[in-house]
Amino acid sequence: MSVLSALSDGAVIAKRNLIKIKRVPDLLVFTTLSPIMFVLLFAYVFGGAIDQQGGGQAYREFLIAGIFAQTVVFGATITGAGLAEDVKKGIIDRFRSLPMSPSAVLTGRTFSDVVNNVLVLIVMSLTGLLVGWRIRTSALEALGGFLLLLVFAYAISWVMAWVGMLVPSPEVVNNAAFIVIFPLTFVANTFVPLNTLPGPLRTFAEWNPVSAVTQGARELFGNIPPGTPPPTGWALNHPVMYTLIWAVVVLAVFVPLANAQYRRSASR
Repeated sequence: MSVLSALSDGAVIAKRNLIKIKRVPDLLVFTTLSPIMFVLLFAYVFGGAIDQQGGGQAYREFLIAGIFAQTVVFGATITGAGLAEDVKKGIIDRFRSLPMSPSAVLTGRTFSDVVNNVLVLIVMSLTGLLVGWRIRTSALEALGGFLLLLVFAYAISWVMAWVGMLVPSPEVVNNAAFIVIFPLTFVANTFVPLNTLPGPLRTFAEWNPVSAVTQGARELFGNIPPGTPPPTGWALNHPVMYTLIWAVVVLAVFVPLANAQYRRSASR
C-alpha cells in the first residue's frame, strides 16, 4: 500500500474522530475549561502574590506560555484514552477487517488530536488576551511559537498512542499519564522561574523538555520579563532546537512502537 493511500486512510480516521467531537461537544468544552481555569487561578490568585509590585501583569505574560505547554501535553492523553476505548469496544477489530492501511488508525488519531489542540490554543489565547497577555514579537515569530507547541504535543501524542494500545482501559491511561505528566509540567519553568527551585530540582527542570518548549514559546511570543537573567545550560539557551530534537527522538522511537503494539492489541 502506497504512502498516499495510507495518508488518505488516516485522513478518513481523523475525520471520524473530529465528527465525534462535533457530536459530543462536551469533549471539547471540558478540554478547554481546565486550562481556562488554570489561567484565571494562576493569573489572579497567585499572580498578585508572585508579582506584588506589578500587580500581576508581568507574571500573567510569563504564565501564558507555561499554561499553553501544560495544556497541549495533557491534551495528548486524549490520544491514548481514545485508542484504549476503541480497543475495549472492539472498534479496532472492525478497522482491521476493512481494506485500509494498518497505520491509518494511529495516524488519524494523532492528526485529529492536533486539530483539537489548535482549537484549545485558540480559546486559551483569547482567554490570555482578556487577562492581559500580549504577543510582543512579529506575527511570524508568534506563529512559530504556536507551531513549536503543536509539534511537541504531536510527538507526545505518539507516546500516549503506545500507552493506549498497551493498557486495558481509558481510566488506566488517564491515571498513568497524570502520574508522569503532572510532575513533568510542574517541575519546570511553566509557572515559576527556575531560580526559585532547589538545586536537584533546578537541574532536572533545566533539561526537562517541557521547560524547553515553554522557554521557546516565551521567546517567540516576546514574553521574557525585562531584566530576566539569561538561562543556564545548553537546553534553555537553545530551547527551540532542544525541543525539536526531543520531538524527532520521541517520534523515531514511539511511532514504530505504537504501530507494533497496535498490531498486537488488535489481534488479541
